[in-house]
Amino acid sequence: MARAAVRAKQAQAAQAQAAAKPSRKQRKHASGGNPNQDLFFMRLRRRQKWVFLALAIVFAVSFVALGVGSGSGGGLQDMYNGLFGGGGDAVAKAQGEIKTDPAKGYQDLANAYVTKNDLAGAIAAMQSFVALKGKKTDSSAWTQLGGYEKTQADTYAGWYQQVLQASAIQSPGSLFDPTGSLKTALGTNPIDLYYSQQNNALSAPLYQKAVVGYQSSLTDFQNAAKYAKPADRADAEQLVANAAQLAGDTKAALHAWQRYVALSPNSPNLTQIAALCKQLGGSCVAKHK
Repeated sequence: MARAAVRAKQAQAAQAQAAAKPSRKQRKHASGGNPNQDLFFMRLRRRQKWVFLALAIVFAVSFVALGVGSGSGGGLQDMYNGLFGGGGDAVAKAQGEIKTDPAKGYQDLANAYVTKNDLAGAIAAMQSFVALKGKKTDSSAWTQLGGYEKTQADTYAGWYQQVLQASAIQSPGSLFDPTGSLKTALGTNPIDLYYSQQNNALSAPLYQKAVVGYQSSLTDFQNAAKYAKPADRADAEQLVANAAQLAGDTKAALHAWQRYVALSPNSPNLTQIAALCKQLGGSCVAKHK
């Protein structure tokens, strides 16, 4: 009886084990999908490794060349424009025109640089334009060049003012400085001295660039007035006067206003101009014919 019971238990255990273990036909892929799927990709990787390598190289070069992810912006748009004819590069196009038509090429190049907010490039292009044979007497070109240089000088002057304002904000110690003999005894506040030195290093180059820009624009506007047509000469002299004041050349400013009044004796602004000429150390009196 005992042996029969043992054999019965062994038979039941064998049956339970067989039921729990599926047959080959019943087995499925661990992911629930096609068991041949992994084999397919393994064969693909073995046979076409060079395809994946080529794609990796293409994507790497594209990301670097187009600046994707670098914050430069416009990379994919540039690629789209290049592939589907999105207008091209105006600067490169203008540079190509210079070889066949220098005058038109340099003007187009200046306009292209202005569109890209590159005033330095626009100034260089217009300087090349007025240096061409027969263009030295082009009054409108000199006016255009003077406008570019004035705008650039205005930018430097604005940055210079910002640095000065920052210098005042960054020197909190000046609010608590003592006065009288105690201030002399204590000497310079080290905090103020530090920020003063830092901001002077920033502001001095900006000031110099602004001055040079205003002086260059004055020369350009003077050339524009020199070659201007009689009907445009009064307006040209007004530009000279304004540029001279920005450049700090009071003598040039006074002479320009005097020429303006002589050319435009019926100007509605004669009263204001007369007061300005007085501040400049001279007089501007209209002589009516």
